[in-house]
Amino acid sequence: MFTEAQLYSPVSKGADGDVTVHLSDEHPGVHDPAYRARRNAIAALALNYRTGEPVPHIEYTAEEEQVWRIVAAELARKRERYACAEVIEAADRLSLPADHIPQLSEVSAKLVPLTGFRYVPAAGLVPLREFFGSFADRIFHSTQYIRHHSAPLYTPEPDAVHEILGHANQLASPRFAALYETVGAAVARISTETALKFLADVFWFSMEFGVLREHGEVRCYGAGLLSSYGEIEEFRAAELRPLNIREMGTRAYDITHYQPVLYCAESVDEIEEVVGGFFATMTDDSVAELVETV
Repeated sequence: MFTEAQLYSPVSKGADGDVTVHLSDEHPGVHDPAYRARRNAIAALALNYRTGEPVPHIEYTAEEEQVWRIVAAELARKRERYACAEVIEAADRLSLPADHIPQLSEVSAKLVPLTGFRYVPAAGLVPLREFFGSFADRIFHSTQYIRHHSAPLYTPEPDAVHEILGHANQLASPRFAALYETVGAAVARISTETALKFLADVFWFSMEFGVLREHGEVRCYGAGLLSSYGEIEEFRAAELRPLNIREMGTRAYDITHYQPVLYCAESVDEIEEVVGGFFATMTDDSVAELVETV
């Protein structure tokens, strides 16, 4: 099942107002005081953000910009080779910059005319109900920090590369953006933690790690694959299963390793019909029935 606490480094705010991002002992930046201070400062800006205010502008360093240039170039090549046509065409229309890290306001300015989605800042983990529920208003909560410069092609947690090169390129597709909005509407109908976690897990195996068949090849559409330099090369070695909502919503998985099992659609039409159809009709009771059959 979905384990939200493992996805992001925890963020805390002390009595004195100081914000601290708690990196794991294995994090590439854990022993870099400058990087840790940087993460704390960026997280503080996000925590202080209030709806309706201008999105905080981050003055990225030369090292951070270089990380973006390296990763953006590599992922662009891999996207052309391994992503499905719907994502490739959406990314071409969105035309994110490769020479600098786009501000979230810049991402929104490009996305809104295409699908109406806009980005707001997140310090790290956003509660599931708030994160998924905001999709109903075509809002996406995004981190603004970027991975440590010592490992530009690796991150143990979602960063600006994942949120932007993964999700924004996906959200630039009207068909995928509509699925996100359907997720947001579903959150408004459900009240149990069981249903919320089930929704998150189906989202994981579709919009994060979804694949489909296209012209005789398996290609990806999930944001987690689109933003992973390593896993986008390896996903076709996974065990590919047909879309199965009950399995997708109850299967245990480890976010720290490449996914050994992926659910493969035959087309974007099937994703809309099966996954979108589930999100459009799910209720607390329908999820309870699915969970009981496990």
